[in-house]
Amino acid sequence: MEGEGLPRVVAGRSLALLRTGVGPVNAAFALTRYLAEHRAGAVISCGVGGAYPGSGLEPGDVAWAESETYGDLGAESARGFLDMEALGFPVIDPVIEGDPPLFNRLPLDLFPAGRGAPFVTCATCTGTDRKAAELAARTGGAVESMEGAAIVHVARLMGVRVGEVRGISNAVGYRDLKQWRLREAAAAARAALVAWIEETWIEENKC
Repeated sequence: MEGEGLPRVVAGRSLALLRTGVGPVNAAFALTRYLAEHRAGAVISCGVGGAYPGSGLEPGDVAWAESETYGDLGAESARGFLDMEALGFPVIDPVIEGDPPLFNRLPLDLFPAGRGAPFVTCATCTGTDRKAAELAARTGGAVESMEGAAIVHVARLMGVRVGEVRGISNAVGYRDLKQWRLREAAAAARAALVAWIEETWIEENKC
């Protein structure tokens, strides 16, 4: 992406644009490399995602993450899916004594008040209605993506505040690509992020 990593100013905020690529490994690598070389007050992931059944979200809507859950990090068993807590392996160990360990679900810091929703990250995009219903029931998730949890994971390890906004491009389930709205979803997420930056700047600079 032309100009990637170069600072630009939006509503008095100095921003750097970072393209991570697809999937959790690309996202984690790109963000880790950037944060190792630059100081950042916050990281905000902006992209598109699918809406789980029962979420109330439709293509063209915008959602902010209040949490990110690794949807497929764990083990299959005869008793069903076992997440990392069931297996006894924290994803992030406590940094401060007394803090709880973090397992599949990772909290976020930055999202508009009252507008946060639970997000889920899967390395494999869900492609059947049955799997979508199972993931939604197990995780309580509203939005699915392939990178979010990895970005939140790295930000928390690096001690940087983190947020995430996604435009809804499709319903999670049967993959009817004719119904997908990727460009519209990306544009909606970008507009929502810029509007939020402008709103927070106004609030912070009120006399």
